Amino acid sequence: MDIATSIWSFAAVVALLTVTPGLDTALILRTSLLAGRRPALGVTLGIQLGTLVWGVLTAAGLSALLAASQVAYDVLRWAGAAYLVWMGMRMLLKRDAGREVVDGQEVRFWKGLRRGLLTNLLNPKVGAFYVAMLPQFIPDGAPHAVMGLVLAGVHVVEGLVWSAGLIGFASLMSGVLRSARVRRVLDRVTGVVIVGFGVRLAVSE
Repeated sequence: MDIATSIWSFAAVVALLTVTPGLDTALILRTSLLAGRRPALGVTLGIQLGTLVWGVLTAAGLSALLAASQVAYDVLRWAGAAYLVWMGMRMLLKRDAGREVVDGQEVRFWKGLRRGLLTNLLNPKVGAFYVAMLPQFIPDGAPHAVMGLVLAGVHVVEGLVWSAGLIGFASLMSGVLRSARVRRVLDRVTGVVIVGFGVRLAVSE
């Protein structure tokens, strides 16, 4: 397998992963609908920065240590689960759900970026995915560190394109969802989804 074939093959695999509805999709849509484009862009960049960090760690061989150590994996898994449950419960329990859209003050770009970055970095399954997948797409003789960064960059670009589409869709829908009641329901539903992801991460092996 040559380098070009490796890149295209990896792009096809992660494209399917990118468009599959999951935690990232829920977080981007919710932020875009309730807080606007700028905070949603922050969440998107945070998520993709986390993806790039995992790619760099894999290329450097560091994430293999995580895959080899059950204790390290469990610590990160529980930290990620706790963070997701905490974030989801805040959405479920806050009394002024939807205020982010009304005044634009609660969620800003940097807060969104931090939220997206932590969500990605505290998910050890992202690291496990890279440990399992990247070596299969690195041709013999190719520099592992460089190829790891290139493949992670492909994943990031696809994630940015898909997220831009989600934000654009949410922007079109935001005019329909101006009711405070609708916004509260949306916040509650997203909170349940995020708590569910946290619980699933906690109980998974």
